[in-house]
Amino acid sequence: MIEFILTGDYIQMIQLLKATNLVQTGGEAQIVVSQGEVKYNGTVDTRKRLKVKQGDLVEFRGHQILVK
Repeated sequence: MIEFILTGDYIQMIQLLKATNLVQTGGEAQIVVSQGEVKYNGTVDTRKRLKVKQGDLVEFRGHQILVK
């Protein structure tokens, strides 16, 4: 499990995927989110600009990201 320390109120989903090095570019992040490859708190979510906040769990290709 990846623990991501949030420094502000939130981080956008595509930025989180880039910050944790699970995708190489913002374009790749947008594609995988829009194709339904990302789960947000257990549910597939296709919103690219989704505001991920402290306590949220994101799952992508076998990786889990816990936002702290």
